[in-house]
Amino acid sequence: MNQQQLPGASTALTMGIIGVIAPFVCCGPFALIFGIIGLNSAKSAQKLYDENPNLYTGIENAKTGKTLSYICIGISIVLLLFTILYFGAIIAFFTTDGFGVGLD
Repeated sequence: MNQQQLPGASTALTMGIIGVIAPFVCCGPFALIFGIIGLNSAKSAQKLYDENPNLYTGIENAKTGKTLSYICIGISIVLLLFTILYFGAIIAFFTTDGFGVGLD
């Protein structure tokens, strides 16, 4: 029997890899999009594989992509919180006249 490559597995792996690298290179919290796309692709690939496991190969790519997507989402959420705190501190600094240190 000819086994086909599992559709969506390579997409899940690619999005997972991009999602883990992107927050540190350019995108920051916006890499969350790659993680969500990777999770959706991995979910659809897993569903196809569960329906007929003898027909497809490459489930390892889907599982790895799913794991990397979860890591990407975690990194993106942490970076989003740091970004909010960073800009919140800047706004607080300028609106309270330098946090009020040494004004007396």
